Parts: sequence; C-alpha cells; structure tokens
Amino acid sequence: MKTLQNILSTLDVQKCIGSMDVSVSGIQSDSRKVASGNLFVATVGTKVDGHDFIPSVIEKGASVVVCEKLPESISDKVVYVKVANANEALGRLASAWYDYPSSSLNLVGVTGTNGKTTTASLLYQMFSRFGYRCGLLSTVCNYIADEVKPATHTTPDPLSLNEMLAEMVTAGCEYAFMEVSSHSIDQRRIAGLDFAGGVFTNITRDHLDYHKTFANYLAAKKRFFDELPDNAFALTNLDDKNGMVMLQNTKAAKHTYSTRSMADFKAKVLEDNFDGMLLEMNGHEIVVPFIGRFNASNLLAVFGAAVLLGKSEEEVLVQLSALHAVSGRFELVKANAGGCRAIVDYAHTPDALMNVIKTINEIRCGAGRLITVVGCGGDRDKGKRPMMAKEAVNGSEQVILTSDNPRTEEPQSIIDDMLAGLDVIEKRKVLVVADRYQAVKAACALAQPDDVVLVAGKGHENYQEINGVKHHFDDKEVLREVMDN
Repeated sequence: MKTLQNILSTLDVQKCIGSMDVSVSGIQSDSRKVASGNLFVATVGTKVDGHDFIPSVIEKGASVVVCEKLPESISDKVVYVKVANANEALGRLASAWYDYPSSSLNLVGVTGTNGKTTTASLLYQMFSRFGYRCGLLSTVCNYIADEVKPATHTTPDPLSLNEMLAEMVTAGCEYAFMEVSSHSIDQRRIAGLDFAGGVFTNITRDHLDYHKTFANYLAAKKRFFDELPDNAFALTNLDDKNGMVMLQNTKAAKHTYSTRSMADFKAKVLEDNFDGMLLEMNGHEIVVPFIGRFNASNLLAVFGAAVLLGKSEEEVLVQLSALHAVSGRFELVKANAGGCRAIVDYAHTPDALMNVIKTINEIRCGAGRLITVVGCGGDRDKGKRPMMAKEAVNGSEQVILTSDNPRTEEPQSIIDDMLAGLDVIEKRKVLVVADRYQAVKAACALAQPDDVVLVAGKGHENYQEINGVKHHFDDKEVLREVMDN
C-alpha cells in the first residue's frame, strides 16, 4: 500500500481532482483486473481505449484514475489525475510502485530487427559465467538469476516488466539484459527505466503492419537511444546504414562496432564452417562455436557491451569462446551417419532469411543443394511475403512454401501472397505444402547426404498458432523425428 503522492513524483501531472494522500493498493491498466483501492491507468491502445472503462473500474472500487481525457461526469469516489500520455504514465508509475528496480541494476537494452535475442542472451550467459547473478528478458525465455520465467512478449507490459526487475533485485542480481522491441518503445512500456547502456544490432523491414512506414519503425528504434541518460553507453553497428542514425541525438557515450570498417570494436572472420568460426577480434584470435558471419556481428556487440560494462578485453574473449548458441538461432540438427544437415532459424524477415541463406551457401561452397522450408505469419505485415519467397528462391536450389503461424488467416492465402513475388521460371523451384509437418518431411525426403535443409521462420517456438489456438509444434523435434526415421 502506497499513497498517490509517493508514486506521482516522476509524472508530469496536468491536473489533479481529489486528494494526493489517497491510498493505492495496486496499479492496473486492464479494467478486468481492477480491485478495491487500485489505481487504474486508462491507456490508449491500437484496438481498445481504456477511457471507455472508467465507469466500470469506479464501480469495482478503484481509488484513482489516471487518464488523458477527464470524463464528463466526475465521481467524488475517486481521484482523477490527468496526464499528457497515459502509456508513458503507466511505465513511470509501474517503476515507482516497485521502488525503481532498474536503478539498482546494470540494465542493458538491445534493440534492432535481428540479433536482439542472441545478443541479450549471450550477455546474460557471459556475466553469469563471470560469477554475477543476472536477469534476462528475451523473446525465448526470461531468467531471474537461474529461475526460468516463460516469455510471452519480446518486451513485457510495464507492470510485468518492473515486477520482474524487482524480483531480480530481490534475488541479488547485479546485471540485467533485455530485448527492447519497437512496439515497447512506441507504446512507452520502457518509460521510467534507468538503462546503463543500449545496443543497436541492425534495422530492416519488419512490423510495418503496426508502424505503417519504415520511417516510423526507424524513429521508434532511435527514440530508445535519444532517451538514454548521459551516464549510459550507446553501442551501434556501423555495418548497418542506419547505425549512426541511432547516435545522432543521444546523450549517452557513443561507441561503434563493425566487421567491415574502422570502429571501437572490430572483428574479422578468418574461418567459417558448420562447427564454428575462427575470428580476429580487436587483434586477438578466438574460436567460437557459432555459425555464420551475422553471428560474428552479434558476438562483436556482446564483446563491446561487456567491455563498456567494465570488463577487460582479455577476460571477455575467454568467456566468449565458452558461450553456446541460443535456441532456434542458426541451430544445427544432424541426421544419422550419411544423412543431410538441417538448420533451424527464426529468420522471419527478408533480410534475416537472406543472411541465413547466404551464410549456408558460403559454408557449403557449392556442395550439395540447399532446400529451404519457409512460410509467413498470418495477421502480420503482408508486404514482406513476396519478398520472403524471393529471397528463398534466389539462394536455394529447392523451396517448399508452407505455413508459419497462420493465426486467423487461411494458410493457402498467405502462400498465394508469397507466390505473387515470383515469376514463372522462379516458381519451377517451388513446391507448396501447406501442412508444416508434411513440408519438413518432404524436404528431408528430397535431401541427399550432401544437401542442407533450412527450416526458417519459427526457430525457438514450440507451437503453431491456428485460429487463435496454439498447437504444439517444434521444428527441431519434427526434424529429428523425420531424420531418424
């Protein structure tokens, strides 16, 4: 229980009707969860406006309503707090409610289109190996020290986010690493958090169903760096053409990394195969069990962030060589003796798919064929569907178009959108197998011993969402079952 006065200190309050001394028993932005004495924040979402539920939360006993628009009818049962942005207020109130947990952690945010999960997860691995208790907030899984917490969103809602950060503090964590999605930046889920540093991986087309334009998507990513404090670091990827855009208006200390040009942190791939890479990193050679040149960039981001957090280059390099790959990120699945190789990857954007295919082709050096199984998610950016098919066909000898998470759309309709990006000759490389299990099975049946099968799009996910229902489906499990038989 806290007083309203105690938790409003970081808010820009435009108007308050009622006493600031009122007690608050909890904070909610979901009207269905409101209980007596709660503070309700009327956030404005893409589909629902919390202001519509103000009368119902008053009936449930809410003691405070935080809103952008005061209702026409003012009740004397509650205190009204008017703010410019309710989403921003929710983030700041959540942080205050949990006693500003991020200020007790070395919190590093990782944002970008691809590589967020790998970079954040490897930083968690590394600092755990250094002997620190650490937290991780990621697409694959959340960790509070060694305790596993299931992940439902790349970046949780502000209340869940601050609750987990508070649990990290209670568990004795000193460091926390989190993926920062463009949605969470735009929706102000990270408002009120105190970041020690930010890392930018790259940016390519994604989430345009939400952001509408690439410029809006870019601006959302940039805003994260614009808002970093002057005692934080901002580490950006010079190999991305928008890398320096992230640093234009930041107050944080600016640092760069690159695999192609001069930077604060520099890496070069000396050898690359299906067992790992030999890298030169800031003049030191290191062998790592990671596949693909894009992973060299991810490892370099980890290296740079760790050094900026105070570790020496030498001790960071020792730990880098001992890290292991993140689930569903260029994960190798081997068949029994004499069988083909298969790779599972989360690539669900045209750029990510292009990079994975390019990496496989560089390693196999023309030996055998690449058979790619890929689909696109339903109820998401339709514009990238033909682009995904084009990338798959450009780099593969055989492509099987299939379902990803169709959600509420018909799988064949999604596949038709993908096929629309191909000409008559390109379509000769393509098979359509809408059932994902049968598509993976078909790819393995077609594969010869020297071939590589790429199953792209779902990576770590162990479900397939169809008409609002999540059915168990794991690409790796299916591959092992099919390849063993």
